[in-house]
Amino acid sequence: MAAPAQPKKIVAPTVSQINAEFVTQLACKYWAPHIKKKSPFDIKVIEDIYEKEIVKSRFAIRKIMLLEFSQYLENYLWMNYSPEVSSKAYLMSICCMVNEKFRENVPAWETFKKKPDHFPFFFKCILKAALAETDGEFSLHEQTVLLLFLDHCFNSLEVDLIRSQVQQLISLPMWMGLQPARLELELKKTPKLKKFWNLIKKNDEKMDPEAREQAYQERRFLSQLIQKFICVLKSVPLSEPVTMDKVHYCERFIELMIDLEALLPTRRWFNTILDDSHLLVHCYLSNLVHREEDGHLFSQLLDMLKFYTGFEINDQTGNALTENEMTTIHYDRITSLQRAAFAHFPELYDFALSNVAEVDTRGSLVKLFGPLSSNTLHQVASYLCLLPTLPKTEDTTFDKEFLLELLVSRHERRISQIQQLNQMPLYPTEKIIWDENIVPTEYYSGEGCLALPKLNLQFLTLHDYLLRNFNLFRLESTYEIRQDIEDSVSRMKPWQSEYGGVVFGGWARMAQPIVAFTVVEVAKPNIGENWPTRVRADVTINLNVRDHIKDEWEGLRKHDVCFLITVRPTKPYGTKFDRRRPFIEQVGLVYVRGCEIQGMLDDKGRVIEDGMVLYAFERDPNPDPILEESQGHLGCFWIQTSINKI
Repeated sequence: MAAPAQPKKIVAPTVSQINAEFVTQLACKYWAPHIKKKSPFDIKVIEDIYEKEIVKSRFAIRKIMLLEFSQYLENYLWMNYSPEVSSKAYLMSICCMVNEKFRENVPAWETFKKKPDHFPFFFKCILKAALAETDGEFSLHEQTVLLLFLDHCFNSLEVDLIRSQVQQLISLPMWMGLQPARLELELKKTPKLKKFWNLIKKNDEKMDPEAREQAYQERRFLSQLIQKFICVLKSVPLSEPVTMDKVHYCERFIELMIDLEALLPTRRWFNTILDDSHLLVHCYLSNLVHREEDGHLFSQLLDMLKFYTGFEINDQTGNALTENEMTTIHYDRITSLQRAAFAHFPELYDFALSNVAEVDTRGSLVKLFGPLSSNTLHQVASYLCLLPTLPKTEDTTFDKEFLLELLVSRHERRISQIQQLNQMPLYPTEKIIWDENIVPTEYYSGEGCLALPKLNLQFLTLHDYLLRNFNLFRLESTYEIRQDIEDSVSRMKPWQSEYGGVVFGGWARMAQPIVAFTVVEVAKPNIGENWPTRVRADVTINLNVRDHIKDEWEGLRKHDVCFLITVRPTKPYGTKFDRRRPFIEQVGLVYVRGCEIQGMLDDKGRVIEDGMVLYAFERDPNPDPILEESQGHLGCFWIQTSINKI
């Protein structure tokens, strides 16, 4: 397992450092509230600050923090903003200040509500800049800042000023970005939408050409933004070096898509646009997903987006869908594909006449559609209104891999949310505990995005609200577990012995080396499950410790939680541990598995009611490696933690 990068703690600047900064000197001259005689507004000041302080430092948090501390946005930027002085540096400076306010969790829109006249013009400039070419006036890093600003706007629909601008982007007219066949299909599903759509077209005919063109650009904004993102994503190589600006842009874009899908007002119309763009298919086939280090966070965000695109909710009514209703939707998709195959593709007769349960797995669909040509796959997709109709004299421009994944991912059997919850491990493993993307350290600065659910003012359903809180509570407990493990393991001082084994150079009150470990039972799975109902094992430890510590260990009772840890240290005997460096790399930690105590065994192997023996319950369909590895090559020990609340 790759060692996570050690986060850096951002130290707040001192008063003397603030006073010595160039920004502070400018603030005292132009906009500081305590200065009575201020110099008149000068656009060149904004240009200089943006180029010399923000861009030159690559948008360093420390520089932007100083500008925010000096009330740059309130007393200078927005106070003097107007269409006549608007420029790239002006727009980017405002966006940076708003993003910094959100990072510091302070109210960001109060300044704009006091002077709202020029906000519509400002917002239109932001939309135009977000669609600019990546190699043009706005760099990819700057466009990432714009994406973050737009994300904050979409998450601030409770503010009237923001909602009035955002609603123009996420209302029914945005379906102009759909393919004509897909548009007709969606309007047929909800008859009343057809009346609204005809009314929209009549109103558009009454508009003058300039206003109509402006309205069309706003309605197609998100569709064009998705297409731009796909172009950036395809430019990421598989193995060659890639600039982190591209990676961060892709991560922020997926975060924006997740937030649009996770809010009812935005999801209602946007979910269809996202599905019609086949964004998920492009992402899962991209090179970035297959880059282990650079694409790790991107893959996690992508899984979250996939979860919300298929969320169990009716987009139009907002009602939660039952398991039977979701199954009906799945069967309708499969049967519509079978009807198209039976009517137009003789080579798919076997598929068309098969029952749904036989052909709705990924393996079956790949086996059936894999031998077909690219043109045939395109024709099948066009009959389902997924792609434009392919002229008979032309060949498709899509790759066969894309066409196959499009059909398979859309029609494969889904796993319900309850099934996903039941398949989660009861206790966190090493893959989750030290994943900085979902369990950040205390030094998390808020500069990057995380693969975590957000607690907003609105939720899709009650289940969505409970699930987000459950995930955050589980990860909060995981953070406490990580602290306990790191403290105990570092005190144990695992080193590599001369013969390649493990030797412990220290001791810990809450951890003990395992003398013997024997699996005594692996129960059969329940019907419909693919993990053992229970795994029981005998653990032998030597309590050669002080009496008060021994009493603590012997005081463990049934259902108390402990963890089994495996280490393979590579550091020689006597190496000092540095808490500032990555933990896993130093101690050689390999596996972490949770367990519950069932009781203590006497000398005849019988369970004493008040004692210790391992009762492990691991909800993982894969075999548990900690139970399969040879004991002679491992340094295993038993650790208590303070997470009985789990």
